[in-house]
Amino acid sequence: MTTYTVGFLVGSISSTSINRRLSRALVKLAPQADLTLTEIPIAGLPFYSADNDGAIPAEAAEFKAAIEASDAVILITPEYNRSVPGVLKNALDTASRPWGQNSLAGKPSAVIGGSIGPIGTAVAQQHLRSILSFLASPELSQPEAYIHMRDGLFTEDGDVTDDSTTEFLVSWLKAVHTHIAKSLSDVS
Repeated sequence: MTTYTVGFLVGSISSTSINRRLSRALVKLAPQADLTLTEIPIAGLPFYSADNDGAIPAEAAEFKAAIEASDAVILITPEYNRSVPGVLKNALDTASRPWGQNSLAGKPSAVIGGSIGPIGTAVAQQHLRSILSFLASPELSQPEAYIHMRDGLFTEDGDVTDDSTTEFLVSWLKAVHTHIAKSLSDVS
């Protein structure tokens, strides 16, 4: 089976982010699904402005190049006020601009997120799927992955302490692999 290189974006820049812990768990579990996950950092990106379209800032150019070098992207999002965090939206705007240079066009994507609330990040993910659809990024639609975070579910190092959560995350990552393979074969 082909191993795919997947860039991931963590939609929170907080040092105590529960979604960063989720990302560490995914990195540890990814080899079971023949995926190699590498973070594409978003904290240092300047705010997107069309004023810079003629001379893309270095941080933005590096960010776009990292997306383009990946076989696919995973977006790991918290939910802020029933939507995606501004820093994540800025990253997506940066990736898709200037017009005609959308680094996400045709790039397979998958969305996951964790929250202390019982509905996980369902509303934020719906907004994110709408954005990805406009950006022409083929999205994994099923299974959806709304992680209800609770104390101790993930260690700081990304170990999962619940067998059923481990099982779900591995099956989700395998679905991501299948999605990437299908999306990339549809292009060739």
